[in-house]
Amino acid sequence: MPTISIKRDLLHSGLGRVYTEQEFDELCFEFGLELDEVVTEKNDDGKEEVVYKIEIGANRYDLLCVEGLVRALLIFQNKMKVPKYELSNPAKMERLEVDPSVEAVRPFVIGAVLRNITFTKDRYDSFIELQDKLHQNLARKRTLASVGTHDLDTIKGPFRYMARPPGDIKFIPLNQTKEFTSAQLMELYSTDSHLKPYLPIIRDSPMYPVIYDANNVVLSLPPIINGEHSKITLNTKNVFIECTCTDLTKGKIVLDTLVTMFSQYTETPFIIEPVETLSQGNVSVYPTLKYRTEVIRAEKVNNLVGVNQGPKQIADLLSKMCLESIVNKDESITVTIPPTRHDVIHPCDIYEDVAIAFGYNNIEKLTPQTLTVAQQLPINKLTDQLREAVAQSGFTEALTFSLCSRDDLGLKMRKKIENIPAVHIGNPKTLEFQVARTALLPGLLKTVQANRNMPLPIKIFEISDVVLKDIGTEVGARNERHLSALFYNKTSGFEIIHGLLDRVMQLLEVPRSENKSNNGYYLKSSEDQTYFPGRAAQIVAYGQVIGHLGVLHPEVITGFDLNLPCSAIEINIEPFL
Repeated sequence: MPTISIKRDLLHSGLGRVYTEQEFDELCFEFGLELDEVVTEKNDDGKEEVVYKIEIGANRYDLLCVEGLVRALLIFQNKMKVPKYELSNPAKMERLEVDPSVEAVRPFVIGAVLRNITFTKDRYDSFIELQDKLHQNLARKRTLASVGTHDLDTIKGPFRYMARPPGDIKFIPLNQTKEFTSAQLMELYSTDSHLKPYLPIIRDSPMYPVIYDANNVVLSLPPIINGEHSKITLNTKNVFIECTCTDLTKGKIVLDTLVTMFSQYTETPFIIEPVETLSQGNVSVYPTLKYRTEVIRAEKVNNLVGVNQGPKQIADLLSKMCLESIVNKDESITVTIPPTRHDVIHPCDIYEDVAIAFGYNNIEKLTPQTLTVAQQLPINKLTDQLREAVAQSGFTEALTFSLCSRDDLGLKMRKKIENIPAVHIGNPKTLEFQVARTALLPGLLKTVQANRNMPLPIKIFEISDVVLKDIGTEVGARNERHLSALFYNKTSGFEIIHGLLDRVMQLLEVPRSENKSNNGYYLKSSEDQTYFPGRAAQIVAYGQVIGHLGVLHPEVITGFDLNLPCSAIEINIEPFL
């Protein structure tokens, strides 16, 4: 969930009163948000300011800036009516002309104008920060949509959106003083921490998208950088917004969110000037600022939420959540969904807002009408019993992450990641969390690495799920409950791990098979790359390989920055249910 940082004084100014930290925390809780942290930071003048870090729902794009949050809280407290967002009727509409050359690169562009806007330093900073927030989450790091904002008084329409070879695009990029070709910009920003992640979006394309004005001035090289010529400042009065996208729906949401949040600073609040888009002979007008309605009934809301409210009460609750509602003659409720609430896509989203406005903590707990008997899942019951027994054997339980890096699972364990049935994350946020773990052992080794200064021996274990790719299942993967233990000391302690195996099998009532039959369990020589040659074994129970144990290979130990011998065991406990 995204977290926004808002200056406390700016928040109080917008809300019209001063809140204590506890009062504001309670207000956030009532509205379904969380005041995550209160910190003190230095502003641009070196003065200290109190900053509230507030956790926002990932689907509430309208709350990602102070303007949207203040507006929503004022409406929630009945101190402000839900604004009506409207399009103006300019004598001559600005136009974006789309050339067919961009279809293979970044096919869509839409725009809007904020006319006669008044910026202050705080408003300007919030405007830029909202763009960045939208780029990161909704626009998936600019791959689906990206916004360019320009001082309309420095450029002239109509604007042309086309694709050209990288060497043919020349302009002075934002915050630079000399002209570059777009190919040179790729080199320039290859070391820029902010822009480097976006370069791959177009870098390998033979043609780059670019927006020109009527005088051939480059407005932007989307989705990378705007031009210095049209940059907005605190003195900008008319802002031209262009949004290029590969997903037109996401582009509309980004544009709607941006203009509805900051149209309150225009000469006539909440009036937005539209822009024409000419593509393949068809003219479309954006933003659409589309309102729609849903009809719900109080009976269904009460049954699903667990409250007992009349239609008028439900309508009032929804109006507090920026969803203006009226009660019809047949007692149904017509809910109007504004262009700021793109998160409402189904009546269930409306029911959720009723629950938030009513207060989850105010919903009365009731005993179910049907007789039900709760029972623990067999796998969880077995896990709890083994957890207690292993702990009594002198091992300390660890709880490690379900995600790990590819190197932890493959390279450091002396295995090829390609040969492991691991579920890979498509767009990992960090290098530490790239795949779902297929074994518990890497996590235990990282735990020892972080605690290697603790007194020896270190004896730890974990009983938890791993995730294995399985095309035979509906979702393509399945969970499997494993038990893993590790012994780290000046000697390998193989006998300690072997003894733990015998104790676990004794508790599971699995006899030892002396003749290696299928009537019990036995050890079988193994050549697993993770373990030291000749000191590793497969664990076979009832004719099925359930795991491995042995002394870890020195390269595995050093791979996790350890320097003492280590023995480990990992088994699948599901066959014993």
